[in-house]
Amino acid sequence: MPTIQLLPDLLISQIAAGEVIERPASALKELLENSLDAGATEIAVQMEGGGVKLLRVRDNGGGISPDELPLALLRHATSKIASLDDLQRVASMGFRGEALASMAAVAQVTLTSRSRGAAHAWQIQAADGTQSDAAPAAHAHGTSMEMRELYFNTPARRKFLKSESTEYAWCEETLKRIALSRPDVAFSLQHNGKNVWQLPQHDLAQRITAILGGEFGQHAVTVERQIGALHLYGVAALPAYSRFTRDGQYFFVNGRFVRDKVLMHAVRLAYQDILHHQRHPAFVLFLDMPPEQVDVNVHPAKSEVRFRESQGIHQFVFHALQDALGATMSGTPAESETAASSFRRMPESSAFNQEPDSGLRRSDETNIGQQQAMSFNAAQPQAAYKLWEGSAIAQNVGRVLTRLHPVAVGLKPDLQTQSSQEHPLGFALGQLSGIYILAQNQQGLVVVDMHAAHERIVYERLKAAFDAQQMPTQPLLIPVTFAADTLDVATVEDEQESLHKLGFDIAPLSPTTLAVRAMPAMLKQSHAEAAAKE
Repeated sequence: MPTIQLLPDLLISQIAAGEVIERPASALKELLENSLDAGATEIAVQMEGGGVKLLRVRDNGGGISPDELPLALLRHATSKIASLDDLQRVASMGFRGEALASMAAVAQVTLTSRSRGAAHAWQIQAADGTQSDAAPAAHAHGTSMEMRELYFNTPARRKFLKSESTEYAWCEETLKRIALSRPDVAFSLQHNGKNVWQLPQHDLAQRITAILGGEFGQHAVTVERQIGALHLYGVAALPAYSRFTRDGQYFFVNGRFVRDKVLMHAVRLAYQDILHHQRHPAFVLFLDMPPEQVDVNVHPAKSEVRFRESQGIHQFVFHALQDALGATMSGTPAESETAASSFRRMPESSAFNQEPDSGLRRSDETNIGQQQAMSFNAAQPQAAYKLWEGSAIAQNVGRVLTRLHPVAVGLKPDLQTQSSQEHPLGFALGQLSGIYILAQNQQGLVVVDMHAAHERIVYERLKAAFDAQQMPTQPLLIPVTFAADTLDVATVEDEQESLHKLGFDIAPLSPTTLAVRAMPAMLKQSHAEAAAKE
């Protein structure tokens, strides 16, 4: 029977590294946070092979003294905290003392630093649990941390790393998050000898525009509210800038990027009345609060937090964001009326603008039962509903109408009951604004969105074809190209097999461009770019 024994220090560090240093992006995050804690105003990042072959971070911070340099690569050695009280109100980005030791256990590490007033720099090297003595080196004031060949001594873990482009995309996303949190710090990123990012010191608005683009700034509103020690500020995009994914969501608590369910639920709740549930809002929000009111020591990655008064934080964020969005939406009545009017003006060529045989007329052609226009403060543009247009909608929604029997006169009660059971949507009464079908069943009136019904039909067909592994594909005569984030391009490269099963043939043309060469035949009426992004 195996006996209980102490594990070697190297194995302990390698086990811990599995949580702390999950991929090169995790190491980059820890190094950038160390540089910020050291008071750096300029940080330069150099990478090779997506950060697996080389990851070097250089800053102009306070540096490390020669006496403390050997301690920097030891487990649970830190200058950030010294007691439990310090942990409960930690204000620094790092504090656990695990990151550098974890890197030294699974990579070849070189640490060079020169403190203020020192005549020269000192350097130590570590690999496979061994550490060299400190030696003099040439270096400007600040610190350089170099990590080579990540997981070189744990090949089983290295094989789980993704492709070079994917790992680089995650590193770039990590740099964006840190750069957004500290616009007063200059950042630069170089990958495989190519300069990718050069961000000088900015104010917050300039930094957001530099990273997220000018379009985001044009469709964003300012959010700011302060109650006591709680301060929420930043920008949130209007529904017109909604996304298919959550890649445009950045929430910082005391300068730390977090993924918190309480905060995300508050944001989603603030958008629920003005944003379609399948779309995601974009925002850059900062919440400053007393450190003792939030616990950041939840996970080694420090991306999860716990609030002592989570309900109060939820309501504070929700109302602040809701008021900012509501003020903007209610402040543009002309645009709202224009958007609402666009719903009423449908093309006369639409198959659903024809009058039904029952003699019912549209409300705008008769004074009987005329309905006044409803003002939508957050009305979506009509184009948002036109992913599939024309004959395709008419053909598919026609199948919905088969469930909506025309009103019959003289039906017996038993026949009415039987008909309502077979057709839960009831009887078709007419068409509203060229968009909705008004029906009646035993429970009352039913309004059917024709476009939503069409999307549901297409979805069910796609799901059935996918389950049967018989997805029909339509090649495009001219491939459709569109701009994409590096993370999206990397995902396409890694998920080619899954995309082919879905009926898509998407290929990267450059680090920021994708081309759609084929798509599911059922989506041939849709825009290739929109379908691929969804």
